Amino acid sequence: MALPKDMRLKGHRTFNYIHKNSATYHGKLMTFKVAKSNPEILLTHKFTNKSNKLRVAIAISKKVSKKAVERNKLRRILQEWLLTNIQKINNHKPYWLLVNLKIGDFYNDKNKLLEEFQKLMFKSRLIK
Repeated sequence: MALPKDMRLKGHRTFNYIHKNSATYHGKLMTFKVAKSNPEILLTHKFTNKSNKLRVAIAISKKVSKKAVERNKLRRILQEWLLTNIQKINNHKPYWLLVNLKIGDFYNDKNKLLEEFQKLMFKSRLIK
């Protein structure tokens, strides 16, 4: 199940803003970049009425896996966790999150991946 459109980030200006204005949280398997939301950037994407929500982008490099099927599987695992945990609580936080997965053979261990994802969500204070 994919993230709803009002939770996704898109556009090069959005990613430039995140790279310049974010706090970075490092883990063994991934890094988080968290920035305060800037709804003016999203005006061209018609997100005016719901722009103060948590928005997420998950970037998985080809260096993690050459196969798009495996990269999409990882993305769906993380998106599913977000949908089950974020929508119930703290969906009102006006932050943008960019998740970058690091290179490694971890993608076979779903529990390890989700454990680190949850740990970084707590560390970045996106959930309590």
